[in-house]
Amino acid sequence: MRKTVVAITAFALVALGAAGCVSKSEYTKTVQAAQTRYDALDADNARLKRELAEAGKRNEQLKGDLTLKSGELGKTIAELRQRVGALESDNTRLTQELADSQKAREEKVREVSSTYEQLMAKMKGEIDKGQVTISELKGKLTLNMVEAILFDSGKAEVKPDGLVVLGKVIEVLKPVTGKSIRIEGHSDDQPIVGALTQRYPTNWELSAARAINIARYLQKQGVDPANLSSAAFGEFKPVADNATPEGRAKNRRIEIVLVPKE
Repeated sequence: MRKTVVAITAFALVALGAAGCVSKSEYTKTVQAAQTRYDALDADNARLKRELAEAGKRNEQLKGDLTLKSGELGKTIAELRQRVGALESDNTRLTQELADSQKAREEKVREVSSTYEQLMAKMKGEIDKGQVTISELKGKLTLNMVEAILFDSGKAEVKPDGLVVLGKVIEVLKPVTGKSIRIEGHSDDQPIVGALTQRYPTNWELSAARAINIARYLQKQGVDPANLSSAAFGEFKPVADNATPEGRAKNRRIEIVLVPKE
C-alpha cells in the first residue's frame, strides 16, 4: 500500500513539475495529505477485516445454534406426539369404560324397575287398602309397610298375617341379585312406657328389633344374606305429622329399600 502512495505522490509531483516549479512546502503538504488518506484507508481496512471476522464467528455460532435448536425441536415434537398418542389412547379407554359403566347402571335401573312392577302386581290388595306403598326414583325402590300389617303394638315379632304379606315380598326379592336390600325400622315419637321399657328402653331398640327380625326372616326364606342389611331410625325420620293418630300410624312403619350395589 505504501508503494501505491509513493507512486501517487510521484505522479502528483510529475504533474506539478509539468505545470511549473513546485515549492518544497507544497511538496510536503501533498505527501502529508497522501499519507493521511493512506492511514485512514488502512484503518478502515483493518476495521472491515475485524468486522468480517466477527461476522464469520457469529455466522458459525448461529449455524451451530440452529443445528442444536433443530435437534431439540425435533425431539420435542417427537415427545409431544408420543404424549398425544398416549392421551388419545387413555381417552378411548375412558370413553369405553364410561359407556360400559352407563350401560351397567341403566341395566341395574331396569332391573329395579322390573322388581317394582312385580311388587306392584303382587301387593295390589295391600296397596289398595293403604297398608303398603311402593315408590321408585332413580333406581331406588322403596317398599313402605305400615306397622299394623306386620306387628302387634309394642312387639317386634312378625305376626302370622304379617308373614303372609312378607311371603309376597320374598317371592319377588328372592331371585334378586346385584342389589342391596336394606330393612329400615321407623316409629312415631310416642315414648315407650311401662314394663315394655325393660326390653325396649326407647323407640331405637324397638325399631331395630323389628328391622332385624324381618331381615333374619328373609334370610331364612332364601334371600341372599350378602344383600341384606338392617337399620333403625326410631322416630327421627317421620313421613307424617306425629300430632295426629293418622300421622303416627304412618310413621310406625317398615321400609324395604332396594338400590343397585356400588
